[in-house]
Amino acid sequence: MKLNIAVLPGDGIGPEVIAQAVKVLKAIAMEFNHVFTFQNALVGASAIDKMGTALPKESIDICKKADAVLFGAIGKTSFDLDPNAKIRPEQGLLGIRKELGLYTNIRPIIAYDDLLGKSSLKVKQIKDTNILIYRELTGGIYFGERSISEDGNTASDVCTYHRFEIERIAHQAFKAAQSRRKKLTLVDKANVLESSRLWRRIVQEIAPQYPDVKVNYIYIDNAAMELIIRPRQFDVILTENMFGDILSEEASVIVGSIGLLASASIGDNHAMFEPIHGAYTKAANKGIANPIASILSAAMLLDHFGLDEEASLVREGVDKSLKLHITTPDLNNKYDNISTTKVGDFIEDFINNPDETNLNFTNIHLGQSTII
Repeated sequence: MKLNIAVLPGDGIGPEVIAQAVKVLKAIAMEFNHVFTFQNALVGASAIDKMGTALPKESIDICKKADAVLFGAIGKTSFDLDPNAKIRPEQGLLGIRKELGLYTNIRPIIAYDDLLGKSSLKVKQIKDTNILIYRELTGGIYFGERSISEDGNTASDVCTYHRFEIERIAHQAFKAAQSRRKKLTLVDKANVLESSRLWRRIVQEIAPQYPDVKVNYIYIDNAAMELIIRPRQFDVILTENMFGDILSEEASVIVGSIGLLASASIGDNHAMFEPIHGAYTKAANKGIANPIASILSAAMLLDHFGLDEEASLVREGVDKSLKLHITTPDLNNKYDNISTTKVGDFIEDFINNPDETNLNFTNIHLGQSTII
C-alpha cells in the first residue's frame, strides 16, 4: 500500500513523540513492503512564531492532499498566561478539524494489566476496563458564536448542534458498539441544556435501528463520577464535543498516564491521528515525554486503512515495552534512563524482530535497542 502522510509535529513535546510514531510507521512499511511518504507542516505556536498564524494555508493544503494526518501537540506557556492573545495555538487544532471535516473523534481507554499499579485508583476498580469514547468534534460550544462586551465584563459562548451532526456520529457509535459488547451510553445534560435534549431525542430515534445494542442515558456530572467509581460498566460512550474532551482527559487517571491515550479524528474524506495530551512545554527536549500515545495513534492510522496485522504488531510492541519497563519516567520506577527515543527504538526493533522476547538492557542503556 502507498500512503502519503502529512506530519504536523506542533509544539512542546509534539515533535519528539511524533518522531517516534513516524519511526514505527517506517518500520512497518519496511516489514510489510508498503510505501509511506511523510511531509511535514507547521501548526500551533511554532506556526505563529514563523508565519503569524496558527494554521498556515500551506499546512491546510498539505493535509488535504494527504491520505492521512499525524498530529503531535500544540501549546505554549506564554499563550496560556495571556488571556488577551488574539491568535492562539489552539486555533490551529480547531482549524484543521474544521477544514478537514473531522467530525468523529474516537478515543480508546484501556487499562493495561502491567500498569494497573500506576493508576491512583484501586486495581479492583479499573482492571479489564476497555472503553471507546465517540466524541463529536466539529460542533458545539467550541465552534459556536462567541462574544465579549466592549467593557470586557460580559462574555458568551454559544453551543449549537444540528440534527445531521448528531445523526452521523451516533450511527458510527452504534456500529462500533455492535462489534464490541453491544452497549452504548449517551452522556449529556438533558435536564438543563436544550442542545442535550436534542441529542437525546435523536439517539432515541436511531436506537431502534440497532436492536442488539443496549442504550443507557447518563448526565455528564454523574458520568464523570461513574467513570472513576465503576469504569467497567462503560463500553461505547457517545457524547458532544466539550463533554467528550473532559471525560477522555479524566479517563487518563484510569490508565495511569495521559501519555498512553491515542485518538483518531475521522471525517468523510480525511482522517487525523493524534495523542490526546497537550504540548507539556516544560518537558520539551528533555527526552522524558511518553511517545506511546503517539505510537498507538499510528496504530489507529493503520487500522483506518485496513492494515490490521500491521496495527496489531505495533500494539504488541507497545505491550512488550510496558511488560519490560521500557517506558519513560511517568511510568517507570525500575529504570531511570529510558528516554523518549529509546522507547521508539525498542518498538521499532520489536517490529523488525517480533519473535524475539529478551531485551539486551546493556545496549538500551547505551542508547541502542538491540533485541537478542
